[in-house]
Amino acid sequence: MKKIRFLDTSFRDGFQSVIGARVVSKDFEPALTAAVEAGWKHLEVGGGARFQSPFFYCGENAFEMMDNFRKVVGPDVELQTLARGVNVVGLSSQSSDIIDLHAKMFKKHGMTTIRNFDALNDIRNISYSGTCIHNAGLKHQTTITLMGLPPNMNTEAHSPKFYAGILKNILESSMPFDSLCFKDASGTCPPSIIKETVKIAREMLDAAGKKDCPIEMHTHDTADMSVQCYLAAIEGGAEIIDLAMRPMSGGTSQPDILTMWHAFKGTEYTLDLDPEKIMKVEDVFIDCMKKYMIPPEAKTTNPLITLCPLPGGALTANTQMMRDNKCLDKFPEVVAAMREVVEKGGFGTSVTPVSQFYFQQAFNNVMMGKWKKIADGYGKMVLGYFGKTPATPDPEVVKLAAEQLKLQPTTEDPRAINDKDPNKGIAHAKAILEKEGLPVTDENIFIISTCDETSNPKGLKFLKGERPMGVRYIEETKPAAAKPAAGPVTVNVNGTAYQVNATAGANDTATVVVNGKTYNVSFGAAAAAPAAAPAAGGAGAPVTTPLPGTVIRISVAVGQAVKKGDEIMVIEAMKMEQPIVAPADGTVKAINVAAGDTLEPGQTVAEI
Repeated sequence: MKKIRFLDTSFRDGFQSVIGARVVSKDFEPALTAAVEAGWKHLEVGGGARFQSPFFYCGENAFEMMDNFRKVVGPDVELQTLARGVNVVGLSSQSSDIIDLHAKMFKKHGMTTIRNFDALNDIRNISYSGTCIHNAGLKHQTTITLMGLPPNMNTEAHSPKFYAGILKNILESSMPFDSLCFKDASGTCPPSIIKETVKIAREMLDAAGKKDCPIEMHTHDTADMSVQCYLAAIEGGAEIIDLAMRPMSGGTSQPDILTMWHAFKGTEYTLDLDPEKIMKVEDVFIDCMKKYMIPPEAKTTNPLITLCPLPGGALTANTQMMRDNKCLDKFPEVVAAMREVVEKGGFGTSVTPVSQFYFQQAFNNVMMGKWKKIADGYGKMVLGYFGKTPATPDPEVVKLAAEQLKLQPTTEDPRAINDKDPNKGIAHAKAILEKEGLPVTDENIFIISTCDETSNPKGLKFLKGERPMGVRYIEETKPAAAKPAAGPVTVNVNGTAYQVNATAGANDTATVVVNGKTYNVSFGAAAAAPAAAPAAGGAGAPVTTPLPGTVIRISVAVGQAVKKGDEIMVIEAMKMEQPIVAPADGTVKAINVAAGDTLEPGQTVAEI
């Protein structure tokens, strides 16, 4: 009986795929302890969205979280994190010094292995970062990203031959690596392609003198194929598979550890773990997570994902944002729109950050009209600023991206571009920390560089003590507030104060008779926001938002003169910043919203 090793992804990809990575460390620590005591040897614990999320939503420092992981599990358990090649743990690509700092910081904070991938499978984006990981004393797991294609798509990408070509590039590079992973974030690559690809890879590694290099397979159950895919990978020669525990398993996440153990029955394979221990640890984990809101779409499979490859790790994060922005009803349309977006974008693998670019562009196409607004990340991708896409992007989309983003297409190495950018790198981050009077540490430099990729600098806000919680707990039913007892209430009528006895509960009304005249009086209601002053000469022209989102910045004041196209405010929608501009020349007569407000499509936000 051959024992198959597994990586438990519950505490990283499970969290990301099921609840958008928003979970507080102390809540799951008992399950982590139970897993180690039961014999878990290999855990995924950070990187990817679980680096930014602690700062953005959980009120905790990701480096301290990693330190605590090591403290809980002891010195011998392998702790693995996820890196996005030249992007490391952010959505934007980084300069060489930050890429090197990433490896050093994760080694310093107790990590053992870093899985390193690039969504475009561009060797330039993983070779330098992989070398930095190796030089820092960490194990480097180089990765080839997989994706299944919808029918009738004319491309050579995402076939066994294509993946073999990527491995050939890796072997011919000088990049050192300790293991190889095939990562299918959308769970759409068919079992037959996986088996053939792994088989070819095993032969290529053996021929290159890397017989001891293990192959690991990673997929999601989003399209209901994960168990079959793992069996196919193992038959092709994979030695390690990625699994998770309930309630962070299945659906958009990895298959359950116990389910996979059961699937091996009657075969020559088994998991290197006692099933009774698996059940006990899962019970602890379920108890730890019982207060978290698990969206229903995270626990179901969706056959449409095979046609519109949306990764499990991005699906729930995006549906939760759509839920927050009151536009979840548009989700089926956005998923359907992804098919065209993937094809015209050059068939980059649907995994972060490219999966986010796909979703943002599909979202824009649904909400604003096809290709009317090119999302910043998607536009830069088709223009070459993230590397070479597997196939040539649609020329018309490239032209639109160049016009809207005011950038020219490029074939230059993304890292070289970033090294010349004065707004990237250690020196830039250090200057920000010094200006804000914050400690200039390697950790803080890295936080500023990877968590402040928009004009809404959440990493900097965290370091300055602004730590709003964005964790989604199950809402408890609360009893209705008791009304205040009856008593004297002061009522002002025509400038004269009168005391009357009434029950001053919220939104209560009473009839008061003063000097023979009857008045209706409201008690306890919150004061309504004062109406905007009417425009001189008539009502102002409304300024509306085309997208749902959250106001992050208001750029003008009432009374200020503006020209057509001037920025009125900026909203954030689906991790995109969208300026709202003046529709005509004029004067700002009213601002109807405030920073932090959640907006619905078509809502009037100002008047000109």
